Amino acid sequence: MTKSVLFACNMNSVRSPMAAALLRLQAGDKLKVDSAGVYEGGLDPFVEIVMSELGVAMHDHEPKTLNDVDMSKFDIVIALTPEAAAEARRHLPREAIEFWDTENPSEERGGREAIIAAYRGVRDNLNEKLRKRFS
Repeated sequence: MTKSVLFACNMNSVRSPMAAALLRLQAGDKLKVDSAGVYEGGLDPFVEIVMSELGVAMHDHEPKTLNDVDMSKFDIVIALTPEAAAEARRHLPREAIEFWDTENPSEERGGREAIIAAYRGVRDNLNEKLRKRFS
């Protein structure tokens, strides 16, 4: 039974903090949840916008790297990018890692509404995957 989950992406600024916040919202205190990146970034302001639509405040998120966390303390690491999966495989057995290839909404080059729509799409896709995986 899974009791702790670490989400990993490239910069810990978009995908992994979103996934962690969504799982915390779904699971409450039933799971230990954290996120980290291969590299350290800063929280993306569009993440704050789309998560606030669900009533989730992201102001407490402090980006960190995978080197800042002890991956062995988690039952599962869910890597959201190929780079994060490769880094996790350097430290953990394959069975401790799941790979969910997740689009990077920050690559959207449309106007503000197109960008927010891309972030919502990633948020909603992660939310659905989390519901299926941790129902």
